[in-house]
Amino acid sequence: MLFTQPIFALFFVTVLASVWAARSNRQRKLLLLAASYVFYAAWDWRFLSLILFSTSIDYLAGLRIHASDRGGKGWMWLSVGVNLGMLGVFKYFDFFLASATRLIEPLGIETGTLQIILPVGISFFTFQTMSYTIDVYRRKLMPIRRFADFALFVSFFPQLVAGPIVRAAHFLPQLQHRPRWRDVPVRRNLKRLLGGFIKKACIADAIAIHVDDVFSEPTLYTATAIWIAVLLYAVQIYCDFSGYTDMAIACAGLLGYDLGKNFDFPYLAVNLADFWRRWHISLSSWLRDYLYIPLGGSRGTAWKTARNLLLTMLLGGLWHGAAWTFVAWGGLHGLGLVVHRSTAQWMARRRSVRPERERSQPAPWGRSLMRHGRRVLATASTFYFVCCAWIFFRAQSFEDAYVILRGFVLFESPGEWTLAPSLLVLVAGLAAVHWLSSRRALTRLGTWIENRAPAPVFATSYGAAVALALGFLPLRAAPFIYFQF
Repeated sequence: MLFTQPIFALFFVTVLASVWAARSNRQRKLLLLAASYVFYAAWDWRFLSLILFSTSIDYLAGLRIHASDRGGKGWMWLSVGVNLGMLGVFKYFDFFLASATRLIEPLGIETGTLQIILPVGISFFTFQTMSYTIDVYRRKLMPIRRFADFALFVSFFPQLVAGPIVRAAHFLPQLQHRPRWRDVPVRRNLKRLLGGFIKKACIADAIAIHVDDVFSEPTLYTATAIWIAVLLYAVQIYCDFSGYTDMAIACAGLLGYDLGKNFDFPYLAVNLADFWRRWHISLSSWLRDYLYIPLGGSRGTAWKTARNLLLTMLLGGLWHGAAWTFVAWGGLHGLGLVVHRSTAQWMARRRSVRPERERSQPAPWGRSLMRHGRRVLATASTFYFVCCAWIFFRAQSFEDAYVILRGFVLFESPGEWTLAPSLLVLVAGLAAVHWLSSRRALTRLGTWIENRAPAPVFATSYGAAVALALGFLPLRAAPFIYFQF
């Protein structure tokens, strides 16, 4: 059941009406829990047992950690072991078995894979429950006593299958009191819901066919076509994932709950660290708090900090998918973060050594021009690096990634097929929209529409926007990219 399918609209309207008609907070939470299980069972009811198993283990672990006189480290490691074990079996067992098979093939030993089905959303709900038990162990969070509340936190359907990764400290307190409809920003959530639908169904799905064509047979295409395809993929993955996130946040908001922010105009980042503060915020903050900092963070020497960054991003790449190309993607980002950190520290030392009075001071307009010029250059170079890394994220093999990388970096490609140059105009137009959406002028316009526009004006304009969006739907709908993770 995809957010962009008509059946989900029917499902959500039914749940929305039922939840707000509930007479008590307990009743509405039980309705939401049942709806969440129905939502997941629509994909494969057999894997409901997996969610229930994970929920039960982590619920019990949280209680036992809090009650333990010795800190409950054993229960914490049990929770982490069970969740990582489920990921290892369902997501990585076949991958590592296939990798080992390739290594021992020269010895004449043949093995097969088990063809294990990857449960949708397993990477998200396992990380979510692990963070709960770790926070209880760290005494940053009191364990939840009501099993149904914890089960709803784990399985809440708007973010169950593709995030964002919600922290228990953020979500569980919202379950303690019954939301009031008058406190729900309905217009803002409706606007976000439509915006997410447009990004996913009208933009990401429409350009997916061009991306798929080039990345499936890159040797057939020219360097120009490869350039267009890589830029289109950068647009596709952002619109696909942020579109899903917007729809998830909007659905949760209409139900009376807040999931937090997961994207903040990432392609306007001025460096790689800034990019990870803007892209998939719930994952990057999870990796920081539960992996990078426990490894030592930046508290040690420069070499140890570099090691911690590389390990964090390598494991972050592996989290995204069971393929060495994802590990390479994470490694590139890790190396990029190491280089950025080292360069920033070197420049800070250089500025501290060189007195301010010894620096040439251009005119005020010159300083402003230089500042804006440096920002544009930094944003463009960051985006270029991110696109180079996206090649490994999307490529089906290292051989394909090599061909595409040569076309994107060296403008060399053996192919003769091309893509319509008008697609570059589309990319430029979407980039302009991305930039304008971050400016205050559009923010003020959006605030006026949300809060001050008369109801008939809002309803008419919203209906017209929906009709226009439906007219741009492609013939083929693609599944959400992050469902595979």
